[in-house]
Amino acid sequence: MEFNKTEALLEKYFEGETSIAEENELKNYFSSQNVAPHLEQYKPLFGYFVEAKKENLEKNVPLIPKKQNKTWLSIAASIVVLMGVGTYIYFNTDKEKENAALGTYEDPKEALEATQKALAMLSNHVNTGVEGIQYIQVYELTKSKVFVQ
Repeated sequence: MEFNKTEALLEKYFEGETSIAEENELKNYFSSQNVAPHLEQYKPLFGYFVEAKKENLEKNVPLIPKKQNKTWLSIAASIVVLMGVGTYIYFNTDKEKENAALGTYEDPKEALEATQKALAMLSNHVNTGVEGIQYIQVYELTKSKVFVQ
């Protein structure tokens, strides 16, 4: 095989555009003794394919019965589900009792004081947000003065 054709085939090979016949030509060329010195670096690559074809797997792989794995897996899944349900019930029973006690007042004056306290806290938070908006308005006014449209 001439060197230019070999180099062109190598380029096609690395681009993934060769046919099986062209790949066989390359394998035959690199398995022969008369390989060009500047192409010696590719000889182990194509030599590997020839050696890999000769290898046979002789080790026996033992098969594990699948029934035992499914049994242990189902037992483990059942335990996880039971623990999850138990944890959910344990931690949520206290919250339900607390939620039942919220918002119930026997004395109307006490209920009025609690409502006023909650509204005052809400008003403080709304006023904090309004102050932030005032800073934005000052920014917009300054920006409109600087960047006259």
